[in-house]
Amino acid sequence: MTELHPAYDWHEVARLALSSRLMDEMEENELTPKGLVTYQFSARGHELSQILVSQLLDRPFDAATIYYRSRPFVLGCGLTLEEAFASSFARATSPTGGRDVGITFNMPRRQRAYVLPMTGDVGSQYTPAVGWAQAIRYRKEQLGDDVQDSIAVVFGGDGSVAANGFWAALNIATTLKLPVLFFIEDNGYAISVKSPMQTPGANIAANLKSYKNLKIWDGSGTNPPETAELIHKAVSYVRKWRGPALIRLTVPRLSGHSSVDNQAYKTEEERKQEWERDPIRALREYLVPALMSAEEWEQLQADVLHDLQAACEAALKHPEPDPETVTRFAYYEPGHPQLVGGLLAEGIELPGGTEEPNPPDPRRMNMLEAIRRTLDVELALNPRCLVFGEDVGVKGGVHAATLGLQKKYGEARVFDTSLSEEGIIGRSIGMAYAGLLPVPEIQFRKYADPATEQLNNCGTLRWRTNNRFAAPIVVRIPGGYRKIGDPWHSVTSEIVFAHQPGWKLAFPSNAEDAVGLLRTALRGNDPVIFFEHRAMYDAAWARRPYPGDDFMIPFGKAKVLHEGDSLTVVTWGAMVERCEQAMAGLDGVELIDLRTIVPWDKTAVLASVRKTSKCLIVHEDIGLGGFGAEIAATIVSEAFLDLDAPVERITAPSVPVPYNTRLMANVVPSIEKIRQKMEELLAF
Repeated sequence: MTELHPAYDWHEVARLALSSRLMDEMEENELTPKGLVTYQFSARGHELSQILVSQLLDRPFDAATIYYRSRPFVLGCGLTLEEAFASSFARATSPTGGRDVGITFNMPRRQRAYVLPMTGDVGSQYTPAVGWAQAIRYRKEQLGDDVQDSIAVVFGGDGSVAANGFWAALNIATTLKLPVLFFIEDNGYAISVKSPMQTPGANIAANLKSYKNLKIWDGSGTNPPETAELIHKAVSYVRKWRGPALIRLTVPRLSGHSSVDNQAYKTEEERKQEWERDPIRALREYLVPALMSAEEWEQLQADVLHDLQAACEAALKHPEPDPETVTRFAYYEPGHPQLVGGLLAEGIELPGGTEEPNPPDPRRMNMLEAIRRTLDVELALNPRCLVFGEDVGVKGGVHAATLGLQKKYGEARVFDTSLSEEGIIGRSIGMAYAGLLPVPEIQFRKYADPATEQLNNCGTLRWRTNNRFAAPIVVRIPGGYRKIGDPWHSVTSEIVFAHQPGWKLAFPSNAEDAVGLLRTALRGNDPVIFFEHRAMYDAAWARRPYPGDDFMIPFGKAKVLHEGDSLTVVTWGAMVERCEQAMAGLDGVELIDLRTIVPWDKTAVLASVRKTSKCLIVHEDIGLGGFGAEIAATIVSEAFLDLDAPVERITAPSVPVPYNTRLMANVVPSIEKIRQKMEELLAF
């Protein structure tokens, strides 16, 4: 008689494997044709290995990032059949509240692993997993938490190993020797593209054999004894925290990529060969008669089908989401903290502060020193705060904003990263999931572009999970012109971030505001882009006394620098100084520094425009689709009858910032251009 692997509950394996298979078949053959499921992804062929690994993830901080064929794993972690159907039907009771595709799961820990929120873009699941793994080690070694031998697991298909996120995560995991298992399910296809077009030789495990600090297993994901042993060895190895591992399991994809894929690119022979490797058939042969009789297997299948039909009927009665709630949880709502992610989810509240500056001495410091001092204070206050990025450690950052912080707080809290912005932001998300406060630095605004997917996903995270998860991180990004410009270091492009839901965006113009806004960001519960203008780092105009360790500026509260009754000027960042210089000697100009772009102080701007009846908006970003257009549209919509002149803008033309200083002077709004427009409006 076959001896079953003792590490697993094979009764549960059989029940969940059949549940997943029969659920897929119900959706494919009945529910999707009826229109009850509008977008279906099948896991047929992937069931066995996922359920086996789910049973081994029972430590308090075990977590997994998944992808669109991972429902068997989520069932193994505790998702109920009724919840699964509610998700497919996009009901209010689903893990996303009906806001995301039915197989896009997230699940706070039940009896097994945390299921970290899935995303829809291929490859973006990898770096958050290594961030969680790094956070596990940090919590054990720096905070003294009892994490036991917890690990992170990241699931991906063979197509995803061609993605940037895979390689970024691989480099992070192997250089730091993190406890993470890369779980690659190779079904030979990325939709219709075969593996040889994704990976040379079609075997990522073979190709990675020479990768340092990476243990590798390779084998079948459909042969129960082999699959069970390989998974047990891989998980056991990673639990020893010797370093990361990768397991590649070959599995068949017994359905199309999704419900709209008819697999016409496969021959009949190929499909036949895939069905010959059906893991459900192999599982039956493994368990009958070793664990149960043929009759008991048939009875189990009948029982599962009955349970599925009952769960389906129950889920169809669940309520539809209320359309009035669709805008909720784009941001943190006080009194409604997320279940997982950030400090607040673990009951940790940082102290509040005051809007009144209280300088300990009158010495004026530059904005760079103000940022460094604020980071220093917050690192001392909050042991879960980590500062990292390229060159932020020994060098202290290419702008010197972190100079001396690694020496003071150690390499575990202030550290350098590999050169991958996708890795920096993705890792930050995983750390935030695990209850830390990551403060990554992106060296220059343009360098954030490779991290676009991760930034988008982080911003929409709270909304996508219906407030179950959040990743409050503070991303510091310098940019803008300085003494010279160029297309790579000198752009601002703040409109890109303003257009990404869920992010708050701070844009200080001086040292005092930099302190107050950065501290508010670091003690908040939402992801923040903190933009540091390079021209203001050491500008004499931007220097202010340090306003104290408790100084905090609320987001969305502009500052009126000069009052007037004839013209409202709205600006932010380095343009504040230029506007102040441009208005010298002009009477009646009211100058408003927005300080934050998201949210922006609409109330202050409209109140000023209703008083002056004229408005000029000045920003460094290009005018086409720039944030000034949003302000202008709001004024025209809500204060049109108060206007005595057209709403005007001074912005950059639709070109990058040039290197030649004379060319740059014709792109970045100049004092002369701003003054000329002020004079025109005052005389209108």
